[in-house]
Amino acid sequence: MKYCRPRLQFRGGWLLALLTAITATPVIAETANFGTFNLSTNFDQAQGTLQGFTGGSYSLSAISNRDRDQKTCIGFADPNPDHIMVLEKDFSQLTIQVDSNNTDTTLLIQGPDNTTIRCGDDTGKSKDASVSDRDWKNGTYRIWVGTFNPGVKRDYTLTVEQQ
Repeated sequence: MKYCRPRLQFRGGWLLALLTAITATPVIAETANFGTFNLSTNFDQAQGTLQGFTGGSYSLSAISNRDRDQKTCIGFADPNPDHIMVLEKDFSQLTIQVDSNNTDTTLLIQGPDNTTIRCGDDTGKSKDASVSDRDWKNGTYRIWVGTFNPGVKRDYTLTVEQQ
């Protein structure tokens, strides 16, 4: 009895597609829970004032444990960013602040590339989070507003101010 060995044929790109799917790195969503806003130099205060609410059990430290200044990134939020901010120009200094009536909020801002992270927690004596930093390059920034404990829902106002 003669043994016939089946012939394997690799057609097209199915093997490449399979390998790509297996090795693909998860990508952070490009849609935000509360929308996208654009800012250019000397923007009106209303353009940099947004509303939203916290909630979620996604650990922000899964995005990054520390920011570019080695501050700890903490808190829980939705996996999708809450806001997407598009800076049309470079800004030498910006402050992004949360007002949630002094509940314990956190901030994580990623952009304009995936490796530049800014994190914020308490601001002075307030439990509301803020990030005040230098050298904001034009581009797209993903902003997460989190809470210290998972699943906490709090309404907030996010304010972006140019210094």
